[in-house]
Amino acid sequence: MNVKPMEDRVILKSMEAEAKTAGGIIIPDNAKEKPQKGEIVAVGPGKMNDKGTRNEMTVKVGDKVLYGKYAGTEVTIDGQEYLIVRESDILAVV
Repeated sequence: MNVKPMEDRVILKSMEAEAKTAGGIIIPDNAKEKPQKGEIVAVGPGKMNDKGTRNEMTVKVGDKVLYGKYAGTEVTIDGQEYLIVRESDILAVV
């Protein structure tokens, strides 16, 4: 992928939603919830602060993260779907 996110944004590849519940019930495709877990595939350089220096990003490529349900912008790059989110929309590193 030849796309570089700007400022404090990251590009995520969403992980598939679970197809089966803990009790063993199979969930049909139309009933699955939007995934909230993804893997970071690209990281921006960080946001500029008031002093003119960049704040260092706390996540890196390859990290698996949890993000807000309605966070970010969905894009298609080279036929693959990705999500662009701000670092502040990432809730946790798994």
